[in-house]
Amino acid sequence: MAAFALIPQSCFIFNPANGSKPSICSMFNQLRRGDAIPISHFPQSVSPLVSSVRPFSRTCFSATHLAKETVKEEEKTPDAPKVLDPISGFDFKSYMLQKANSVNQALDRAVSLKDPKKIHEAMRYSLLAGGKRVRPVLCVASCELVGGDEATAMPAACAIEMIHTMSLIHDDLPCMDNDDLRRGKPTNHKVFGEDVAVLAGDALLAFAFEHIAAATVGVPPARILRAISELAKAVGSEGLVAGQVVDLSSEGLQDVGLEQLEFIHVHKTAVLLEGSVVVGAILGGGSDEEVERLRKFARCIGLLFQVVDDILDVTKSSQELGKTAGKDLVADKVTYPKLLGLEKSREFAEELNKQAKEQLLGFDLEKAMPLISLANYIAYRQN
Repeated sequence: MAAFALIPQSCFIFNPANGSKPSICSMFNQLRRGDAIPISHFPQSVSPLVSSVRPFSRTCFSATHLAKETVKEEEKTPDAPKVLDPISGFDFKSYMLQKANSVNQALDRAVSLKDPKKIHEAMRYSLLAGGKRVRPVLCVASCELVGGDEATAMPAACAIEMIHTMSLIHDDLPCMDNDDLRRGKPTNHKVFGEDVAVLAGDALLAFAFEHIAAATVGVPPARILRAISELAKAVGSEGLVAGQVVDLSSEGLQDVGLEQLEFIHVHKTAVLLEGSVVVGAILGGGSDEEVERLRKFARCIGLLFQVVDDILDVTKSSQELGKTAGKDLVADKVTYPKLLGLEKSREFAEELNKQAKEQLLGFDLEKAMPLISLANYIAYRQN
């Protein structure tokens, strides 16, 4: 069976085989009809690195598949708007501040300062260093969308932030991305040393699952078990770790194409955002259909997050980002702007945002506003 890429064909502006510039409209319409475009038609070469890793099947998806699903949704609701319009009364900034404050308080309570103090200081240093709390807020928002409440989702939301923080601590290590700055502060290993930083990440990962199991109340055990399984899958050897391994193996290579770049970002970045949304929907009691629609939404915004991250890395300063700018360029990493150019990367981000919001058609519009606004926030954020 041929593999298919997520990248819309409108993103390709040059075909080295014949030197021609394909029509953007015709290529995109081909995708919207659901016509399959094999990877073999792509001008970029694909490194064999990806073939050695078993795909995370629930996260990897194609533009063709997404286009077909959109057509099905249009057939069910032919008069529905393509993109949901915001409700004028929804205050996204206040919503994010309130939810982030709730998450921060819950994190502070969950990971207290106790013996041995050094390891808990290191855990708290990175966990409570600020950040936008996008992942835990996504978890809470999806739980509320399907009928749950904040209290139900909060232990899982905190666990997701613990896992995300672990990934940042480890990602910043000299053996990985070797970064000195995170969220405007020295990275964990710069303050506590590499040995303690590794252990702090390990401890956060372990405690995350303990916290979901022990602190989630009012939810049937089967749902809690399903949520834990979903999250474990997202961060394991077929999820986040797979993306990190292929990313490290790709540094300095000249033959990294769009298929491999997509694999890296779907696994390294998008998978935890997907897990955040899906876990919230499971704990909130969403139906299987609702969970899968929200999964598709999360897959789009997960890749969107990384496309925007790549753009910001080459357009913003370290002071604006709160982390080292231009480090992907220095490390000779492949990025969307490097392969597609800046403008085509922005067009791709716009399409992902639109596709994400189409997955929310059919949900209560007022309840869906936090997720709609979060998608826009991810698309248009400046740091």
